[in-house]
Amino acid sequence: MDVVEEGLLDDQLPSLQRLGRLGQLGDIPTFIAELARELLEPQPERLAIGSALAAQARDHAGEREALGFAPREIVTEFLLLRRVLWRFVSARAADLDTDDVLLVERRLNDTIDRLVTECVVAYFDRATSELAHRAHHDQLTGLLHHQAFLGELEMEVERARRYGHGLALVFVDLDNFKAVNDTLGHPAGDRALQRFAAAFRGSLRVFDLAGRMGGDEFAAYLVEIDEETVPRLLDRIHDRIDELVELDELPTGSSFSAGCATFPDEAPDVDGLFRLADSRLYEAKRARAA
Repeated sequence: MDVVEEGLLDDQLPSLQRLGRLGQLGDIPTFIAELARELLEPQPERLAIGSALAAQARDHAGEREALGFAPREIVTEFLLLRRVLWRFVSARAADLDTDDVLLVERRLNDTIDRLVTECVVAYFDRATSELAHRAHHDQLTGLLHHQAFLGELEMEVERARRYGHGLALVFVDLDNFKAVNDTLGHPAGDRALQRFAAAFRGSLRVFDLAGRMGGDEFAAYLVEIDEETVPRLLDRIHDRIDELVELDELPTGSSFSAGCATFPDEAPDVDGLFRLADSRLYEAKRARAA
């Protein structure tokens, strides 16, 4: 508990104030036990990259971050642990030789340094992964954005060309979406886009991929297709949209139009797929409006 008390003192770890006692302790008792073992019987593998202790430090950092701890607070918590343990050692220094005291200090510093390093690396790994995700995904819906989807489609077309597989590109556009924004407001429009995107993605097979092309336009490519693949997908989406309308999670009357093109039968490349699917989409919209 000394580490918690140190953290609460002078508000050094502000996030501790929001937690109960068990939450404040976190994994600190485990780290104390592991540190004690390392001080008495040092084992290099205990602190090795990928070791159980290293993994626990990473998990602890992730859990603290999820609770709202800033990276500085996570590192400070381990530095406070070092201070508390060193205070414990210092109180017993009179019973130890000078060399033993120096040895314990070095082992303590090395162990805490390794734990801090694991926490910092874990933070940067998560931050880098999050940045990479944001760079390729639409922030509102979580689907791939236009350019990222285009890049994936180009690679998939090349694979289909190489192995002689079929591929379909499906364009989808929400009907009368402007009316949703105009009558219910943009927040309601954003929620409708999010729920449709989730329904769209959830209707795909695990090896197909969806993206948001912009506004209320979405696309997906389907691999390993037959003549029923696209109709089955559209039926699943229609059924899911009807369910969401019944649950009042989408505005009444929500619907969509779709256009499809296939490689290689109807289009020889990505540009051809986009042009044909887009053309068929707007034919479908005009037919629906007629």
